[in-house]
Amino acid sequence: MDDFVREKLTEWGLRNLIQTFKDQYITKESLYLLIEKDIDELIPITGQKAIFRNKLQLLKEGQNATNQRNEETAEAAQVSPHRNKGKRKTLPEEETGQPGPMKRHRETTAAEVTLSEVKEIMKRVEDGLPKTELNDFLCEKIHDLETEKKEVVGVFGRTGAGKSSLINALIGEKNLLPSGDLGACTTVIIKVEANMKNKKYEAEIEFISKEDLEEDLWGLKRIVLSDTDDEEENEDKDENDGGGDVTDVTDEDVYKDAVEVLSTLYGAKWKEICAEDALMNKKHFREIPEFFEPGKKVLSSLSPEKLSEELVKYTRSASEGEDTRRGFWPLVECVTIRVPNNDFLQHVTLVDLPGAGDRNKRRDNMWKEVVGNCSTVWVVAEINRALAEKEPWEILENASSDMGNGGQCQRIDFICTKSDEITRSRGQSAADVRSAILSRNKRAKEELMKEFRKKKTLRKHFSDECFKVFTVSSTEFQDREWLDPADTEVPKLKELLQHLSDCQSETETLNYVSGAKGILSLIQGARYGEVSEDKEKLHTVLKKNLTHGLGTVSGPIQEAISAFENQLRRGVDNSKSTCDRTLEFFLKLKGKGKGRGFHRTLKCVVKNSGVYKPRKGKQLNLNEKLASKLKESIDEEFRKTFPNESKKEPFNGAIGSFSLNTETLAEQYEDGTGMQLRLEYLSTEEMTMKTKLFKDIRECKKTIYNSLTIMIEKLMEPCYKNAQQCEGKGCLDKMRNIIMEHVEENKESMFEEVKDKILEDLENLKAYILKELEKDMLLAIEYALRMYSESFPVWLDPECGNGGAGLNSFIVQVSE
Repeated sequence: MDDFVREKLTEWGLRNLIQTFKDQYITKESLYLLIEKDIDELIPITGQKAIFRNKLQLLKEGQNATNQRNEETAEAAQVSPHRNKGKRKTLPEEETGQPGPMKRHRETTAAEVTLSEVKEIMKRVEDGLPKTELNDFLCEKIHDLETEKKEVVGVFGRTGAGKSSLINALIGEKNLLPSGDLGACTTVIIKVEANMKNKKYEAEIEFISKEDLEEDLWGLKRIVLSDTDDEEENEDKDENDGGGDVTDVTDEDVYKDAVEVLSTLYGAKWKEICAEDALMNKKHFREIPEFFEPGKKVLSSLSPEKLSEELVKYTRSASEGEDTRRGFWPLVECVTIRVPNNDFLQHVTLVDLPGAGDRNKRRDNMWKEVVGNCSTVWVVAEINRALAEKEPWEILENASSDMGNGGQCQRIDFICTKSDEITRSRGQSAADVRSAILSRNKRAKEELMKEFRKKKTLRKHFSDECFKVFTVSSTEFQDREWLDPADTEVPKLKELLQHLSDCQSETETLNYVSGAKGILSLIQGARYGEVSEDKEKLHTVLKKNLTHGLGTVSGPIQEAISAFENQLRRGVDNSKSTCDRTLEFFLKLKGKGKGRGFHRTLKCVVKNSGVYKPRKGKQLNLNEKLASKLKESIDEEFRKTFPNESKKEPFNGAIGSFSLNTETLAEQYEDGTGMQLRLEYLSTEEMTMKTKLFKDIRECKKTIYNSLTIMIEKLMEPCYKNAQQCEGKGCLDKMRNIIMEHVEENKESMFEEVKDKILEDLENLKAYILKELEKDMLLAIEYALRMYSESFPVWLDPECGNGGAGLNSFIVQVSE
């Protein structure tokens, strides 16, 4: 089966028939030749059969109409008079009495031509262009048509919640991702994509740098070998720690995390190796020589089970109670698994994410980048523990700013797994069991929605419409003992992923086809020759419209910046008045215990520039705490100005309202000068420019929002470095004093600096938007009016026989 048949079945909503058509070797040619008997044998379901018959009939009619138009166009091109320089070119409708291409192409939809066919057309155009300045511009425009973007779905969840089983069920690979039994958990980012190159299961492993590892090991060594007896004598002997929301992490947790990493890399002799100062000796990494070499390690297999077995040591920690075993996950930055024969993964990437980032800065930055690129986030929890557990909600709250204002997430799906597990009575019928399961699942959905509405941190970034609950059973989806497949809601998630994939595919196709149509329109418009008077007049009008359009964009952006300035002033005042209390709680200066067992933890915080992310429990981030009031002050305005919803535009639609008014101008130039075609090119360039700006603004807004915390970190860095030097008795108090003194000395200026930087970034964004709009649209106007027929080879001239008919045919095919 070729791509054409696959695309048509997808377009018609008959994806489940792809494998059947593939097995029967149905190609584009044989698709048009199918008779009633063939259709009856291929499609047993009556409803789908009726849809297929109707769609195939419409497809045949469209193909016949296209063939007829091409024949008419070819005949018209063959009888057209030779070019007469100095005279106005004759329009195609004047030559033949038939509608010209500009009127004919509106009868054809982009769906009639596959993306691959349009790309082939543009390749032929590009290959036929001789090297000139004007043609180099066209070639660059053709190259810019190629875009590759995937929707990213991030999957969070605690160990044993069923993340791996869920992903396996969705992609139809039962044993690809290993399950986290008995406490073993995913420790690195795992991306799951389609393998478009071959039929193998592949895994590409990216490692952290040697420099990063050496820095990590130095810090871990200090933790496990440090002597804390003297320090603990100065601590309060109360067994209960205080200090607000940082009490989840203790020195014991820090020590256990360090031991786990070292024992994973070096086995039972890790203490001896630490003492010998031989942690980076290559002899300890003989099993993984790729770590010291450039490039990535690639594993491949025809069997998903085999690949899974090889991957375990690179991706997962040991299970609780399991003997120490060698593993390499501390060396790994990211793993990308590629799966063959999977359609929706062509445009969707599933990412299995560790819950709260990583202690390694490079891995943590990648975690933030991936989370920030997720359009959809799933948080997975067992249905019987979903309400009682804190961890799923903590994961969402910790990542909320990275997903929301600092990201591009449009929806959160709370997925309750193992939804078939329920207490059953002896003798209970299958129907009663099913009814009890469905009833319990309905209650769970209602309770989780209520819980979401209580989460103020989440609701700063996401509305009720962005939050959905699914009750899923991967086991029942495969075994079907008590529930129908639809009851398991696995099909719903598959539909959701397929919808994401289809939307991305459609957007990619429409953007390419629209841009291609504009380029072809410019080429065809150029062959009408030079009409200086019309060009000069149009040039003046277009520049005037451009100036006016820039004004309509500038005003709303400036209004938004002024609103941010007012909110940030309030945030600065709140930050100054609350930072002392923030430090008291973070540094455990108050409450029960007053910091008992905290000095190792604080050492990790200052070593990692104010952040410590334990393997389990909540992360500690002093920079985030100090920046919180500034963020709170702009959260609402930020969400309104830079919405993540696909149907909304930034800056209240200011950029979308920009226009050169090409459609209105085109109505004035239906006189055979070719200006209408040139204006059509400008119209498509305008749309292309807006699409590019929307993408650029989305990336800039992430950077601006996240820079609040980054700026605080930068301004706090001197005290972190000083605190790292503290050793021996009284170490904890010394570190505390250094941090408190630094904040006290700098709080008047520190928050003001952050405010000024945010406003500067917003002003820079405004300048960038206006500059890019003006520069690109001026360039498009200049080239649109400078193009002339001598720029192109003979075969692209519609007055030169069959070659010209080909160009006319291209525009008819590519046009919407």
